[in-house]
Amino acid sequence: MSATTQTPTTPASSTASKAARLLGDRRLPVLATAALFLAMYIGGLSRYQNYGFAEPQVFLNLFIDNGYLLVAAVGATFVILSGGIDLSVGSVIGFTTMFTAWLVERQGVPLVIAVVLALGVGSFGGFLMGYVIHNFEIQPFIVTLAGLFLFRGLCLVISKESISIGDASVSSLAQTRVSLGLGELSIGALLALVVLGIAFYVLHYTRFGRRVYAIGGNEQSAMLMGLPQGGTKIAVYTVSGFCSALAGLLFTLYIQSGDPLHATGMELDAIAAVVIGGTLLTGGSGYVIGTLFGVLVLGLIKSLIQFEGTLSSWWTKIATGVLLCAFILIQRAMTARKKT
Repeated sequence: MSATTQTPTTPASSTASKAARLLGDRRLPVLATAALFLAMYIGGLSRYQNYGFAEPQVFLNLFIDNGYLLVAAVGATFVILSGGIDLSVGSVIGFTTMFTAWLVERQGVPLVIAVVLALGVGSFGGFLMGYVIHNFEIQPFIVTLAGLFLFRGLCLVISKESISIGDASVSSLAQTRVSLGLGELSIGALLALVVLGIAFYVLHYTRFGRRVYAIGGNEQSAMLMGLPQGGTKIAVYTVSGFCSALAGLLFTLYIQSGDPLHATGMELDAIAAVVIGGTLLTGGSGYVIGTLFGVLVLGLIKSLIQFEGTLSSWWTKIATGVLLCAFILIQRAMTARKKT
């Protein structure tokens, strides 16, 4: 009769296995971002409860003040999930504000036509960059950097000075608020949430979304599987261009003017929101809901600094840099775990 022996599980090995399972969970970065946002919000409630921080409208203002950034970050999520990068986001946003203001104020073009033209130019710019990246096999960093300079230069070609928009329809849309009972949301915030919902559906419930994840996860494997690699790459940059142009329109509503320096550096804010939201910079892993939490975290940092009143706005950049380093370390630990 033989007796079977079992190796006793020590507390150390049990803890290590739990840590390994945790690092292997693809939802970890999103959950970490959501937990961070919740902790920051609770901290704000406890510190600024006598200053109106607990008002529901303060929370809704995070969407009103960052709706354009959310739309831009959603477009950047598609690109980063596919393993690429888009540095032209901020310039396309700035160009859209200038182009729209110039059409409406200087050329007398109806707002609806100006919106269609702006979205068309942004989408075509994204398509062109995706086409060059795929067909000429040039690094996305270089191509989109060229796009950054191109669109910023076009801003200055239109006008070297700011163009204020006095159109009544623009003012009406900018001031429109939709009541939600406990507070109000702007048209721009609602559109941003609609874009988020569409992106969530496309990425998680369509063939195109699965192709984006597959190409970002392993481009060679995706090619061997016969996935339309080139078409998907071009499509994600077209989506990013469209989202950047739409973000520019929402930003135009937010400030009601066009300026050649608008949205300078906003591409970095969009990429930061995506990374803080848990999307791997190498592609293939991430959730668009995480991008939402990334944008909310950045917006909440600004709100907390405003409520504090004694801190410089530069602390927003410092806090963003610290968070980026932390989440990149989490990503590094997760990818190292997958290789072992």
